Amino acid sequence: MFNPSALLRLQMQMAIMTMEASAVIWMRMMGMAGTWNVAAGENGRMVREKQRAFAKAAQEASVAAMQGRNVGAAALRPLRRKTRSNVVRLARRGPKLR
Repeated sequence: MFNPSALLRLQMQMAIMTMEASAVIWMRMMGMAGTWNVAAGENGRMVREKQRAFAKAAQEASVAAMQGRNVGAAALRPLRRKTRSNVVRLARRGPKLR
């Protein structure tokens, strides 16, 4: 059954995730340029985490589909969790002050 409220919630979560992903990309690019404090293995982490997050999203979506739940929301949840944790972790490190 169509639920406009669930659609709006999903849309808001996707918008927030998009903004968080943009901030993460920005901080990582600044880290590559040497102006943001990033961990030594940040570039490798950047690649590995996507594989895990997308695999988890596919798994969650499959389970939601079998249970008759909102597939979009279930698939988005692991991705949003990862972008949120990355924003917090990278923002905490802050810019490099010379």
